[in-house]
Amino acid sequence: MLRHYYVSDDLDELEVVENDLEKNGFTKPQIHVLSENDAEVDIHHLHKVSSVLKQDVIHSTQMGALIGALAAMLLLLLVYILAWHTSPAGWLPFIFLAIIILGFCTWEGGFIGIQKPNVNFERFQNLLHKGKSVLFVDVYPSQEVALANVMKSHPKIEMSGFGESTPEWLVKAQNLIASYIKR
Repeated sequence: MLRHYYVSDDLDELEVVENDLEKNGFTKPQIHVLSENDAEVDIHHLHKVSSVLKQDVIHSTQMGALIGALAAMLLLLLVYILAWHTSPAGWLPFIFLAIIILGFCTWEGGFIGIQKPNVNFERFQNLLHKGKSVLFVDVYPSQEVALANVMKSHPKIEMSGFGESTPEWLVKAQNLIASYIKR
């Protein structure tokens, strides 16, 4: 899957585009609108990006966990090299300390991430501050032609590039859950 980004300052037009995409086989989990004006996005019944995903919480938490895991392994390696594990307490206090280091680094990463915009949306911050909205569509290779045809009929919406999409398995899972809820 590939993510296509489009920029517009007209939410009415984005509402029409979203409806056109859904008529052409795209599902809600594939279509999102990023805007600083969530109330207007709701009024237009657009599929908005949740507040948590607007921040860099997930990416920064993962980076914190990676740093924490490295620090924990370094601690345990140091304990082994210096033979501190041969003391009467053994490995237990050092394993607990390693777990605490991992947890703290993970938490700190998430805390840092909540203060920053999502790394995938940083390039759009100036446009968002100017009142524009970003439509992004996660596209299966078989849907590329359908997306191009829909976007041809909306010349006011500017193409703004490509990016990494939501994992295909997650989109399929969201579609499955949505179809189950409709029953």
